[in-house]
Amino acid sequence: MDNNNTNVKDGADKVAGRDQVQEAAKNLFDDFAKTAKVGEQQLAQATTNPVAAPRTLDRPTGLVVVPPYLLREMANRNPNNKSFAETLNKTEEMLTPKAAVEPSVVDDQGKIEVYDAKGKEVHPGDKARFEGEPAIGDVEVDNTYDYAKSAREFYKDVLNRNSIDDKGMKMISTVNYGDNYENAFWNGSQMTYGRPGKDSPFKSFVLEDVAGHEVTHGVIEKVSGMIYWGQSGALNEHVADVFGELMQQKRKGITADKADWMIGDGLWKDHIKAADGVSPSGLRNMLNPGTAYNDASVGKDPQPGHMKDYVQTWGDNGGVHYNSGIPNRAFATFAIAVGGNAWEKPGQIWYEALKNAGNNPSFQQFAQHTIDAANKLGYTGEVAKLQKAWEDVGITPSAKALDNITPGAAEKREQLEQLQKDGQKPDHDHDHDHGPVQRGSVPRARKAA
Repeated sequence: MDNNNTNVKDGADKVAGRDQVQEAAKNLFDDFAKTAKVGEQQLAQATTNPVAAPRTLDRPTGLVVVPPYLLREMANRNPNNKSFAETLNKTEEMLTPKAAVEPSVVDDQGKIEVYDAKGKEVHPGDKARFEGEPAIGDVEVDNTYDYAKSAREFYKDVLNRNSIDDKGMKMISTVNYGDNYENAFWNGSQMTYGRPGKDSPFKSFVLEDVAGHEVTHGVIEKVSGMIYWGQSGALNEHVADVFGELMQQKRKGITADKADWMIGDGLWKDHIKAADGVSPSGLRNMLNPGTAYNDASVGKDPQPGHMKDYVQTWGDNGGVHYNSGIPNRAFATFAIAVGGNAWEKPGQIWYEALKNAGNNPSFQQFAQHTIDAANKLGYTGEVAKLQKAWEDVGITPSAKALDNITPGAAEKREQLEQLQKDGQKPDHDHDHDHGPVQRGSVPRARKAA
């Protein structure tokens, strides 16, 4: 009798344990779904209905230039340098959609304001140089001022846009942010440039294309509010790279065929080389993704340049910094095929596509928007080149393409359902950036309506 009671109790305990595991698995999947949904809602709300908030943020939410996967690689390869792991943690915190995006400050004149955080993680910091004031002799401050001015003039002269929000928003920047802070970011209202540590492989984050990249994150937020997740997030990064690069090409007077198409050239110290071991390095190579850097201390550039190598991961907000390499290559090859100045026809086409793409386009849908934009702007003679540029990276433009889903979502659901059946606990290590990534075709999704 006692044995029977014991068996019944053990059986009940096993059932209860299995139920707990199933509930944990269900909660884990629900958390992923809620994270993506909250991100969509908050970014969309921030674009259409900003709420007043103080400028100073304890933990700023932002869109970064140095991706989490690179910071993680550097932290793993340099365990004695804690700044990489610390910046990684703060970067991942910024990339979460939990905090509301800070509203823009409308000035109607687009005035430039540069502040100095002097090694503290504060916004905006101490006044350094404002609109119309002469150079102060500090390289970081003066370059930041000049690059903000260059970005403002680019958007005005090339795209007829009045500053970031098209309403004369102030161009606010903070330099020397944090002690050994290894990144730069846009936080919803301003640009911020970290101060690399003395043992960092980075020289400086104050570079013209990096500044243009961060400013463009602000423009994207105001124009379309592209959700920073999956393919729309990769397009967000891609468009920021495009206009950051075009600003630099225009100021230097470089045609598409002569440009190096390197984002962040001058970011690394001189010993860090490109993948060929000889050429100057950068953060991303738009023309040849995956070749921007290769060094034992920082790893190798992992960006794909074709959909066959598409990275499926739950880290990096669904691979936004990885997979931006694919549309980056499409733009660069298209601009070279068109010839001349890339900020003219190609840049105009991409800006028009951005204005019509909405907040959650897939790669195929955005590609179709570029073709529609070319036709609308009267550049019909370039459509065949545009079509080829997209198809050469494995993207077929389509107005009814697959919905933008989080890469790996279908597989993730199947894995969790199987775990529930087997009564096993989910492996959290496979749900973050340090877990394995998959390269290959994108999971199937339902057709867009």
